[in-house]
Amino acid sequence: MENDSTIRRLKTVEGHLRGVIRMVEEDVYCIDIIRQIQAVEAALNKVSAQILEGHLNSCVTTAIQGNDPKERTRVLKEITEVFEMSTKV
Repeated sequence: MENDSTIRRLKTVEGHLRGVIRMVEEDVYCIDIIRQIQAVEAALNKVSAQILEGHLNSCVTTAIQGNDPKERTRVLKEITEVFEMSTKV
């Protein structure tokens, strides 16, 4: 099941984030902390991409193949908004 994979990945990220918190508490070298934060960000981006792919293959495909033009417009607008938010960081 797709959700199981997503949850496993998120729990792995959670563990890494706890590691970063521990590193800060232990006053580890700043660059090492930043590298670990970047690894957490990359892992979250991968989970996000996985969820987006599932959404595109289910909800978006259904809406585009459906007969409701408002629903098609809505899901396409959502995708655009998600993309725009991802480029703001």
